[in-house]
Amino acid sequence: MEATFPIGHATKTVRGSGATPAAMRSIFADDLREAPYWWDVAAPVVLREDDLPRTVDVAIIGAGYTGLAAAIQTARAGRSTLVIDAGEIGHGCSTRNGAQISTSVKPGEAELAQKFGLERARAVREEGKRALQWIGDFIGEEGIECGFRRCGRFHAAHTPEAYEALAAAAEEHRKEGIEAHLVPRAEQHRELGSDFYFGGLVHPAHATLHPAMFHRGLLDRARAAGATVISHCAGLGLDRGRDRGRDTIELQTSRGPVTARDVITATNGYSGALMPWLQRRVIPIGSYVIATEPVPEDLMNRLFPTDRNIVDTRRVVYYYRPSPDRRRIVFGGRVSANETDPRISGPRLHAEMARIFPELADLRISHSWAGKVGYSFDSLPHCGSRGRVHYAASYCGSGVSMASYLGTRTGQRVAGLAEGCTAFDNLPFPTRPLYTGKPWFLPAVVAWYRWRDRREVERATRSRVGEAT
Repeated sequence: MEATFPIGHATKTVRGSGATPAAMRSIFADDLREAPYWWDVAAPVVLREDDLPRTVDVAIIGAGYTGLAAAIQTARAGRSTLVIDAGEIGHGCSTRNGAQISTSVKPGEAELAQKFGLERARAVREEGKRALQWIGDFIGEEGIECGFRRCGRFHAAHTPEAYEALAAAAEEHRKEGIEAHLVPRAEQHRELGSDFYFGGLVHPAHATLHPAMFHRGLLDRARAAGATVISHCAGLGLDRGRDRGRDTIELQTSRGPVTARDVITATNGYSGALMPWLQRRVIPIGSYVIATEPVPEDLMNRLFPTDRNIVDTRRVVYYYRPSPDRRRIVFGGRVSANETDPRISGPRLHAEMARIFPELADLRISHSWAGKVGYSFDSLPHCGSRGRVHYAASYCGSGVSMASYLGTRTGQRVAGLAEGCTAFDNLPFPTRPLYTGKPWFLPAVVAWYRWRDRREVERATRSRVGEAT
């Protein structure tokens, strides 16, 4: 077995001379890295086994949070477990995300009750709270060093109407036992040093961590439990089979076939044609992130006095936070109707950051990168089984806790453990006519949402300026 932990091979350095258009050169640092900031201390891993196991109890496709969390459970339950990934271990969104941890379920109780009935609706909402509590407990019990903190999150209102909607949401949270409190615009600076917003809602229990270090912790524990993890081994096909009178799955990989009693697909926003049924239900959406050069300490303290995660109420959401050492700002969002390049998305994110914080207009970008978020048509996470092929996916932007939580539950279910049951199990998982995995409709939807957001912000800004004069 060979293990290599590269530091710089998976990143691309763009030097100032001729690497970018002249208009962009002042925005990018001279040693810009087109790779996640998180990889500076925990880069993706190359793991090569001498031999691919030909028969296993459990084969897991995808070595992100979902797959590794599942592998920990199946391996500890005594099941021979193989995890494969098409790329390096940790190359996907598990190490590319914004590191914000919330209660994870976007639809409210009333909307869910219309679809599934009140009892199931409440159970689904409860799973979001449980996932948030679970991840902190799990990290503590496993002793994973990843900077986990319950720093809270400030949900910032981009218009006065959005603030009123947050007030209504706060009342719903109170009924569900979710701690949250409103911060009016007049008191906003105690949470965020910006005049861009119109107050917001604080969720004190929301949390953060270092996503790549958390991923590395999951990898270490999966391997310690006995799971075999192999990089650069793509899943190519799934077929039903029989082995000594038992149903099996024949998994075709780029390194040869594997016979497995159970298969777990853990590919989320990177799902391909391996499982067409799942591909038709998961919408891959590009999300883009930058990290800045170091921010002066006094300025960081003024802009982020509480060190919380920040997300705003626009339809095309922006999310940001100080880096764990409070030296940089990690700022993310969807900045284009179409998928684009980090060298193009970086300046656009920088411009939006400067709108919110004019003091940062001259601060340069040190890292610019992208990842694929898995979304669903009903904005819900989903997990379940189709025969002996199991899945957990579509975390809808809340994957740090939910991917790890549902990966764990999926692994437990495959291992025959009662705690593997969740309220998400086998919920109706919708698709749409003509959708086969390529979101052809996304550019038009994003463009429409961005236009509406822009109009609302402009109207709110004019109102604010009028009140000031």
